[in-house]
Amino acid sequence: MVKKVGTKPDIAFYRNSYYNLQQHHLNQEHHVPISISPPLPANNIGPGQASGFRLGIYVFKDAEIIDYAAPYGVFSVARRFDPSLDVFLIADALRPVQTQAGLTLFPNYSIHDQPALDALLIPGGFGTRQETYNRRLHQYINDLADSTLLTSVCTGSWIYAQMGLLDGLPATSRKEGDNAEQAAMGLLPIERLAMLAPKAKISAARVVDAGRIITAGGIAAGMELGFHLLRRAGYSDHFVGEVARVMEYQQAYEGYRNDIETAANAKDGYQPARNSRPARTSG
Repeated sequence: MVKKVGTKPDIAFYRNSYYNLQQHHLNQEHHVPISISPPLPANNIGPGQASGFRLGIYVFKDAEIIDYAAPYGVFSVARRFDPSLDVFLIADALRPVQTQAGLTLFPNYSIHDQPALDALLIPGGFGTRQETYNRRLHQYINDLADSTLLTSVCTGSWIYAQMGLLDGLPATSRKEGDNAEQAAMGLLPIERLAMLAPKAKISAARVVDAGRIITAGGIAAGMELGFHLLRRAGYSDHFVGEVARVMEYQQAYEGYRNDIETAANAKDGYQPARNSRPARTSG
């Protein structure tokens, strides 16, 4: 039995320490009294918020950069308001991982370390063609506590589909195709999701929250997934809005914040638009 590593720090201690450290450095740098905004008060954190919410992002060869970087960035900025939040990278093994366009990452943990986490996020990218059938990853997911949220961006949902976890649930993936996916013999990612999970309710929403499993659309939708995970962690709308404001993403955040589908309001039978792609021909 591998012992799980990682602990959940005390919220108040780290919030106050971070604020005091900011104040000290600013005063030293400018040699004048400077007033900065203190952290948001505790009432901006809902009663259901788990202390020190931890998001683990699984990375692999040819993972799409924005898929994992967008939610990571949301949590990074959110830590300015609550440093007890944590986000880190997990990989199949504790060695460098080359993602799309040659960007190489150094994971914090391997799946064998079993770090403590409240949510697992699987990004998409060309590498999901292999990860969809990675039995070690499947076993790792199956061994997670039932309270751990299972989330994905883009084609990351294929892994859950292959495992049969999306049966009877609404789910989504990327709806826009690249040149190969748009070709006559190609498949859009959301079409392939429907093939992998024929019992799922395929959705066109940007974020689909089916309870334990939360899937997001293509690439940049990882931003909205990051914000939604903050809400699922118990943070107030004001807290999440402040994170979006600091990121200079407020207008887009307001435009997308209601593009969320749940199991209760799921609409079955999504059909991808085909007017912008060549028709398939037989023979």
